[in-house]
Amino acid sequence: MSKICQITGKQALVGNNVSHSKRRTKRRFNVNLFTKKFYWVEQDCWIDLNVSAAGLRLINKIGLDAALKQAAQKGFI
Repeated sequence: MSKICQITGKQALVGNNVSHSKRRTKRRFNVNLFTKKFYWVEQDCWIDLNVSAAGLRLINKIGLDAALKQAAQKGFI
């Protein structure tokens, strides 16, 4: 399972752990992902999506069908 949101396209970023002595070591900032099951009314089926918290809010705001169309246009699905 890749750590990419299928709705917003968010993915893990790379940064530094900075210690008290200012020594820097690499680390990853992972996305807040959930594996959620949604009922798609237009297709009359259940789908599984890897969705971030921001993706869940987007689905709640504009609806599943509109969010899927928007993600397909941007190439996330």
